Amino acid sequence: MYVPAHFAPGEDAVRDLLTNHGASDLVTFTAQGLLSTLLPFEYEPDTGEHGALIGHMARGNDQWKEPAQGEAMVIVRGSEAYVTPSWYATKQEHHRVVPTWNYMTAHVYGQLVVHDDPVWIEAQIRRLTDRHETGYAEPWSVDQAPAKFIERQLRAVVGVELVISRIEAKFKLSQNQPQENVEGVIAGLETRGQADDAAVAAAVRAHNPHMSAS
Repeated sequence: MYVPAHFAPGEDAVRDLLTNHGASDLVTFTAQGLLSTLLPFEYEPDTGEHGALIGHMARGNDQWKEPAQGEAMVIVRGSEAYVTPSWYATKQEHHRVVPTWNYMTAHVYGQLVVHDDPVWIEAQIRRLTDRHETGYAEPWSVDQAPAKFIERQLRAVVGVELVISRIEAKFKLSQNQPQENVEGVIAGLETRGQADDAAVAAAVRAHNPHMSAS
């Protein structure tokens, strides 16, 4: 991944992205070529030197059956948004501005381990479910479903774990713009109000290099 210095996030920011992301793309290179599956992962920071991403996929999915050649990769994405040059104060001065896309992403590499073990899979599913059910007035739990039903569901999936060897991350959040343009981007995102705009505006504010410099 091409990561200019001003778009390189710190370790804490990357850890936060891995902890709080939604679903991500698991990509493996196999004898059958490239294979990819969108999966929700949980970040396990205490596994190995760099942590691990754990999840599960359908038993009928061929990806887990095909050995990965070399490292596997999980593409983790945070919030993202289109940025119009109309939000830049410098547009009124010289018009040397273009549209761009703000985003947060991490390419997470490592060894892919398959867990065909109902106990491991159930623990992973419980953890994943508990995280996403937090905040509901009546959160659902695995224990609410009949035990036999859960047993059948567990037999229909396999666990996957990416033991992380390295991470390449990029947070492109207008850090290369002057302060007046950064302020314009924040205001524009907060006013427009599309899907990820509020989250991206908060991220632009949090990673504003002019604020940290002051």
